[in-house]
This record gives sequence, structure tokens and C-alpha cells, in this order.
Amino acid sequence: MTAQTGLSAEASPKQTMKTQGLEVTMERPGPLVRFFMGIVAWAEKLNLTYSKVGNPPVYDNATFPWAKKIEEAYPDIRAELERILVRKSELPNFHDIASDVRSISTDQNWKTFFLMGFGTPSERNIALCPKTWAALQNIPGLKTAMFSIFEPGKHLAPHRGPYNGVLRLHLGLIVPEQSDRLAIRVDRQVCHWQEGKVLIFDDAYEHEAWNHTDKTRVVLFVDFVKPLGFPANFVNWALMNLAFFTPFIREGLDAHKEWEKKFYAQAEQLRNQKLN
Repeated sequence: MTAQTGLSAEASPKQTMKTQGLEVTMERPGPLVRFFMGIVAWAEKLNLTYSKVGNPPVYDNATFPWAKKIEEAYPDIRAELERILVRKSELPNFHDIASDVRSISTDQNWKTFFLMGFGTPSERNIALCPKTWAALQNIPGLKTAMFSIFEPGKHLAPHRGPYNGVLRLHLGLIVPEQSDRLAIRVDRQVCHWQEGKVLIFDDAYEHEAWNHTDKTRVVLFVDFVKPLGFPANFVNWALMNLAFFTPFIREGLDAHKEWEKKFYAQAEQLRNQKLN
């Protein structure tokens, strides 16, 4: 495994069948939402049973041979990130795009730059990062891809992802130091990002992340479909397609489109001022 990890001797990996983000953001879910959440809980059990890659909290990168291609693209991805960071103050906070994130983050210290959100590409953002996008095409079942920017002092409290039908990848891009001041815990396993190295984990396990340094940390953040056997792969496909129509995702896509309009309008205004 290329990521630096530490595992407690008493570790006993376990996924809890709860979707905490949805529980927090919906005080009184209606009958349709409760029905959908029941289907999700059933599907999560299927996903654990029919996983083709096991169910560890953190994966050995050798499980996914294509991970090497992502690491090889690090210099190009880092160069494109640097151009984006010139306008870092204008980037959206994650919770401004994804309302369910408000259950774990409401400050200004977690910024994002989406290339794909919930299976929908951002063509204008991709145009600024073509080599990053090209590298991402090596990932089967790509669903979400973005630059995830943790400012100094950021700490995400323990939480779990909303659904175990996807796995998560982080490629370290800017990692200011190797210490316990900068890390992510997945279940009982503490991992340290490394620049140019991939970390793949299952965010359906309880996890938390922190940057207690005085510098910014950035990773390429990716969600991709978990490799599953039948019938779990079919149920997973159906749920992900249905999820596209849920309020959470529709609102997130609309919020991102609004941010894009402002971001690129400001860029055009700056270009016109220089020309004049």
C-alpha cells in the first residue's frame, strides 16, 4: 500500500447501516424518502456480500491496477491545480454545493473545484484541467472528481458517507508535512497523505480528517463505483441512477451551475479590463 497507514491492534472493521448525513439534514423525512432510505439500507447489505474487492476500510492500491496511472499523472495534475489556486478565494465551499455536507462542515475552510459531480461533468472546469480529466478516464465507474482544499485548522468530525456503493480515492497534491497533525482516520486506521500517491478507502466506514498545520492541504478527491457481483451490481446501478433525481443531488447541481456562472463571468470581466 503506498499510503502511510497505522492500524490499531484491536481494530475490527465494521460498517454501520446508517446514513447519518441524511438523518441530520432531514428532520421529518416523508414516506417516499423513508422508503428510499430503506432500499438504500438493503442495498448496502447486498454490496457487502457481493463485493469483488472485499470490504476493508483502506485498500491496498494493488487491488486497482489503474491507480498507478493516476499517480503517474501527478505532475500534470499538480500543475493544473496551481492555476486553479490563483483564484482560490473564489472557489465554493463544499457545503455550498452539497447540502448534506452541512452536517459536518459549515465554515470557510473546505473549498472545492468540481470536474464531475454526481456523474455530471463540469465542461467549463474540465476545460481548465484537460490533463487531469484525461487521467481520470482511467478510473472505471467514475462518479465524482474534484480538488479538495483543506485550509489550516480544518477538522472534519467523525462521520460516514451516505452509501457504500462507491469507494473513494485521494491523490495527494499539496501535503505540507508528514505528521499526525495532518491525517485521515478510516475506522481505526490512521493514514497520511503523500504527494503523488494514491489512497483508496471506503467512506462508508466512520472516518474523520484534519489539517492542524499552518499550511493548505489539497488532494484530488474521487468517488468511483465499487466493483460488485450480480445482483448487487444491478441494484447499485439502479440506485445511482435514481439518486440523480433526489433533491440533494438536483440542488447540488443547480448550486454548482450558479457558482460557475459567477466564476466565469468574473474571469471574462478581468480579461476585458486587461484588453482595455
